[in-house]
Amino acid sequence: MLSRVLPVVALALLVAGRAGGHEFGKAIFLVMEEDSVVASNAQTGQFFELELKAKEEVLERIAGDGVAVVVTNQRFAGIGAFSGGWRSLRRMAGEEFRSVEAQDYAALVVTSNRIISFSGRNGSWSHTTR
Repeated sequence: MLSRVLPVVALALLVAGRAGGHEFGKAIFLVMEEDSVVASNAQTGQFFELELKAKEEVLERIAGDGVAVVVTNQRFAGIGAFSGGWRSLRRMAGEEFRSVEAQDYAALVVTSNRIISFSGRNGSWSHTTR
């Protein structure tokens, strides 16, 4: 009897854990320092530092469960639970930042010129012009 119940219980726990689109709890946390942003990956126990360049200012930062994005006056930087570190994308000349959102493993940045997405699973940026 137990051998019939265990697979059903395991399936129920798996479905319940993924019901909200979450495979795990929050994994990425951000800490602001004077001249850097430190990302903590609670899944792996790793820390990744994003050093700010001369005259670079953080305009916005956001973290989902498995992804985080930092918007500065010079670039967009993203990190994911499985990306292995920060990945940056330079801002275009005259490009105005509009909004950013992050959820689960995905982030979306909207600017005056582009719609930009970041995957926290593979650490890649992709974009299209508007």
